[in-house]
Amino acid sequence: MSRAFERRSTPRSGSGLELIDAVPVRHPWRWVGAALILLIVALAAQSMVTNPKFYWKTFQTYLFDVLVIQGVGWTLILTVTSMIIAIVLAILLAFMRQSDNPLFRYVSWVWVWFFRGTPVYTQLLFWGSIGALYPKIIVGVPFGPELLSWDTATVINATVAAIVGLGLNESAYLAEIFRAGLKSVDNGQMEAAEALGMRRGKVMWRIILPQAMRVIIPPTGNETIGMLKTTSLVLAVPFTLDLTFVTNALASRTFLPIPLLMVAAFWYLVITSVLMVGQFYIERHFGKGVDNVTMAPVKATAVVAAAHTKPPAQADGTTEGGK
Repeated sequence: MSRAFERRSTPRSGSGLELIDAVPVRHPWRWVGAALILLIVALAAQSMVTNPKFYWKTFQTYLFDVLVIQGVGWTLILTVTSMIIAIVLAILLAFMRQSDNPLFRYVSWVWVWFFRGTPVYTQLLFWGSIGALYPKIIVGVPFGPELLSWDTATVINATVAAIVGLGLNESAYLAEIFRAGLKSVDNGQMEAAEALGMRRGKVMWRIILPQAMRVIIPPTGNETIGMLKTTSLVLAVPFTLDLTFVTNALASRTFLPIPLLMVAAFWYLVITSVLMVGQFYIERHFGKGVDNVTMAPVKATAVVAAAHTKPPAQADGTTEGGK
């Protein structure tokens, strides 16, 4: 049926209203698409179960292996610490970009330009080679005596180099996200709050940021998930304790790369799923009063009864609406 509804009833006696018996529009192609998707899923499941090359026994053996679990832990450490550094730097860069000081705006722009313009793998290679460029970290008077010095390889080891490299690269992307969130709040709110005598810092913390978070949270959650997977590149440092390197090392030892790749994929999917759940609740918290997450319930019986209720008469004998 091409129409969305069809009139099947006649006007009831004593009323000028006509009920409509709505007939939902039929969508046969939805069922065809669903059947096609189910067929593809069934074929894929059959292939995975019946193909012996997947080596499911090896997958089960190494799924909770000690080295794999340690790799998961180190991957989480890299992700969390890098994101903390990136968020702190991004907030500072976003405020600098919004500053009236042209020097701050220029420094923030150059930072974003450099770290977004060079590949993260190249930056990790650089941080892994920082000891060759600067064998010692020296604190002293310029062109004068040295006061303190440290061996660079001791201070910036593989763990520190991986965290710093990932954090600095991510800060450039988050800075633009935070700047967009701050710009999404109307300037009139800042002016109104300052007119009430509130300090600029308090206005930013109590009024601007809570509203900007609604725009900031979704892309920041995506960047966090992206950071989780970007940790697989820390071999460039080289850092050899993350999940990807551990599973690759086990695959080289057993000569069975496929099941070890599935082990790594399984744990990445588990962590990503947990992060997505957390992102959902954070988005819902900051979207209160703005996002229509749940539809307002419609009581059909009450609507029909209201439609057949005669409008109350006014003092002059007319009904509401002037008739």
